[in-house]
Amino acid sequence: MIINKSSLLIHDFLCMFCSSPECKGEDKVMQTSGDVIAAEGDTVTLDCTFETSYTTGQTTLFWYKQEVNGFPKYILRRDTYGSGDNALEFQKDRFDAELNKPSVPLKIQKLHLSDSAVYYCVLSSTHIISSSLYCSGRTLFI
Repeated sequence: MIINKSSLLIHDFLCMFCSSPECKGEDKVMQTSGDVIAAEGDTVTLDCTFETSYTTGQTTLFWYKQEVNGFPKYILRRDTYGSGDNALEFQKDRFDAELNKPSVPLKIQKLHLSDSAVYYCVLSSTHIISSSLYCSGRTLFI
């Protein structure tokens, strides 16, 4: 497996920045606080709601999975002008999300023990003059 360290460092920086007090703005992404506990084989839906002050431009939501002592892994992308995509490792038959403003919940079916992780919802808003990222995370225990 090839790991692009610069991408990971950028992602880590963005998530740290977005959870810091310096990240103030009209756009934000929110997940319900608290851990989610589910049984192997179950289906779980992790919520993610967002607010954006812009009515034009591209709004894209990403989901990432981070296992203990691991790096964030890209799961999927959904955007306002298209269906988005899923990473090969996270097939749509088990990992799916639909962007319906103001939410993009992640549905995970047929849970495996290996699905235990922190799941991050990341909002990217691209506009004519700027681009912004906002993120939030939630832990799932199987």
